[in-house]
Amino acid sequence: MIEIICGEKGKGKTKELLDKVNKTVATASGNVVYLDKSQKHMYELNNRVRLINVMDYPISNCDEFLGFVCGIVSQDHDLEEMYLDSFLTIASIDADADILRAIEKLDVISEKYKVRFVLSVSRNKEHLPECAKAKVIVSL
Repeated sequence: MIEIICGEKGKGKTKELLDKVNKTVATASGNVVYLDKSQKHMYELNNRVRLINVMDYPISNCDEFLGFVCGIVSQDHDLEEMYLDSFLTIASIDADADILRAIEKLDVISEKYKVRFVLSVSRNKEHLPECAKAKVIVSL
């Protein structure tokens, strides 16, 4: 399952994502991972959440990012949820075609390995591809 929190930059998507991850980790039976573009939110996250700064790794395109996500999933059989803050930035996505392809791949990973993905996307809902619009849970 993929859920999307969308809205323009500066509208409060990260706060929504942090609130959601901190509520979820209290009841999660498995592991929770938070991918971000910096360590900035380290102290706002529950200590049971594993924070990974994607910018520490040499990822330069969407395919490399998806391989990175697969690596995380393959190493943690207890992984229950992944939160992806600044999704377009950390996944090196510029074009709608890349958003579409990334969401399709994340859907496959989610179904096969039973991992829920929650994405923060810096775009208004109406500027997302159709497949992404149906996954929006919060539009700011």
